[in-house]
Amino acid sequence: MTILNGLWAAVLSVLYAMGWLVQAVFDFLLWLALALIWFVQWLPQRLTGQTEDQLPVGDTAKRGFEYIRDGARPFFDGLSWALEGLIDFVLALLLRPPGAHWLDGGRNYDPYYAVWTEDMHRFVVIAVFVALTWVLQRNWRICLMVVIGFLFILDQGYWVQTSESLTLVLSACLVCMGLGVPIGIASAHRPRLYAAISPVLDLMQTLPTFVYLIPAIVFFGLGMVPGLIATVIFVLPAPIRLTHLGVSRTPQALLEAAVAFGATPRQVLWKVELPSALPQIMTGLNQAIMLSLSMVVIAALVGANGLGVPVVRALNSVNTSLGFESGFVIVVVAIMLDRMLRVKRS
Repeated sequence: MTILNGLWAAVLSVLYAMGWLVQAVFDFLLWLALALIWFVQWLPQRLTGQTEDQLPVGDTAKRGFEYIRDGARPFFDGLSWALEGLIDFVLALLLRPPGAHWLDGGRNYDPYYAVWTEDMHRFVVIAVFVALTWVLQRNWRICLMVVIGFLFILDQGYWVQTSESLTLVLSACLVCMGLGVPIGIASAHRPRLYAAISPVLDLMQTLPTFVYLIPAIVFFGLGMVPGLIATVIFVLPAPIRLTHLGVSRTPQALLEAAVAFGATPRQVLWKVELPSALPQIMTGLNQAIMLSLSMVVIAALVGANGLGVPVVRALNSVNTSLGFESGFVIVVVAIMLDRMLRVKRS
């Protein structure tokens, strides 16, 4: 029921946001007109030294955040509920076998099968990752490396923290690929759209990652959700750009041949452009995972669980042993995920 409630909350929040957006646009245009009038009066005085008032950049940003937070509160609550449902679902997949109260765990959790315990479930998860690695790479050496990496994590006692970090990474990748691939396809077909969003993508990639945490905390409070939001903002440009690159560089000869044989635009997309762009899209997925993993420590600063928590704790207490131990586990996870999804170009 948690997932269904989360989806329903997301639908209601989107409907509310559409109505609120109309009012927000009207308020913004009114504010912009008044701001332009003030600016025209302020600029000559500032240039001639008649006033020492600076452009109120910080105060304007603060009022803007407060306006969005107060006006769009139902939207953010619904979005937070939906994302929490997604996070709970992925985390339950990694930590617990099927059972009563499977999503929330806790004292009321009771597995359906007595033999399939939580300790055994860890090896089931490892087997799934190894099988996925074999399907993608067809290389027993990489599969063996994945097994050794997970066994090392189990030996160090970081399975729960690793599962929480993987939950953040996988959830961020689901959101980023779900948004990034369609936007990349649309921008590849519409050069003006890509020209319009390119400065926004540049800003998202160059803005310091700590800056993302401020609006995330303002809108969503502390926990896994603001960490996920900050991660998505940081990661999203990679799949958009790489999908755009792959689709826009589809060989012209293939497109002309498909059109000559009577293919519709949808058939051209699904049977020509996407297969041709698949290496770039997979590279975008790989980059999304690596960038998401790089946000693990930063997300811990806003209350997100995972491998970033012991790193931050070690930093605060200058604990060299804990810091190196948890940091090395992050490196192991990054290497495993990179080798699993590395694209081989012919």
